[in-house]
Amino acid sequence: MTRISVILPVFNGEKYIKKAIDSVLGQTLSDFELIIINDGSTDSTLNIIRGYDDERITLINQENHGPGNARNKGLEKATGEYVMFLDSDDWFYNDAFEIAYRNSFENDTDISIFQIIKYDGNNYSQNDWFNLNNFSKDFENRVFNPHECGDFLFDISVSACQKIFKRQFLSQIDAKFPEGIYFEDMPFFFYTFLNAERVSIIKRHLYVRRKHEGSITEAVDSKFLDTVPAGQILMDIFIENDWYDMYKFDLLAFKINGPRYALLGIEEKYKEKLYTLIKKDYDAIKLTQYYDDYLENLGPVKRKFFLDIITSNDYEEFKILNQTKSSPAK
Repeated sequence: MTRISVILPVFNGEKYIKKAIDSVLGQTLSDFELIIINDGSTDSTLNIIRGYDDERITLINQENHGPGNARNKGLEKATGEYVMFLDSDDWFYNDAFEIAYRNSFENDTDISIFQIIKYDGNNYSQNDWFNLNNFSKDFENRVFNPHECGDFLFDISVSACQKIFKRQFLSQIDAKFPEGIYFEDMPFFFYTFLNAERVSIIKRHLYVRRKHEGSITEAVDSKFLDTVPAGQILMDIFIENDWYDMYKFDLLAFKINGPRYALLGIEEKYKEKLYTLIKKDYDAIKLTQYYDDYLENLGPVKRKFFLDIITSNDYEEFKILNQTKSSPAK
């Protein structure tokens, strides 16, 4: 069996795709398959991919269906013992597979999480999120159960590219990315992480995330409308898997904060549309058994945002109600 299946979706990635592919082909561990899903690119991406002659590369060429669908197609095709994900504008360190595989295999983990470093085109930088600084030293050099992370569960990076997964584990829990939305990493992470039994962390930088204007999380544009459906999917996951009561305090805060921060930062032309999506979601919550949980568990700033959305009739009225300045961290 191939040791690692690498899943690389790409849409119009002509500028960076060669760097991504080369970082895989140049690995010190050579027993891998690289599954590239060309998701309807209209630039020269497909020609660049076809320029490679390596039997370890499998190309899936399809119409554009979005990153969730592309990753799911890759999972269906994967045959490796373990699975890793790569975004088309990023790249791996050349010993990433060797280090990740050794840790996962020797510890028999369902998921192992490694460090990411960021690159802005000129400089490399680190942050607590990608450096796994939320994990105390007690988590290093051992296998742990994900529920040991309850105090900081929602402070763990959700990026699928920061992890190596046992493929049999993903198959057993029928893990799939949500399709038709951005931020598909987030529901996928919580579903897989909380279903895992054996997890480890690797305090080594194995992956470089390129920061540029085209990155999904850099420009607060129409993609951030999907913070609402992503949050809805997340709630369903926690409720359906009986994790809701265990984590509801932090879960509800996390669900509110995604769209709240998006509404603050999104381009002006999308604010009213995002408000409408949030209001529809909150009005539906008001009719459920979970409404009181929001009122009782949210901090004052998030609770005010939640109630201002429900109380207002339109975006202009909401702006008047919500104009009181408060610290976004509360």
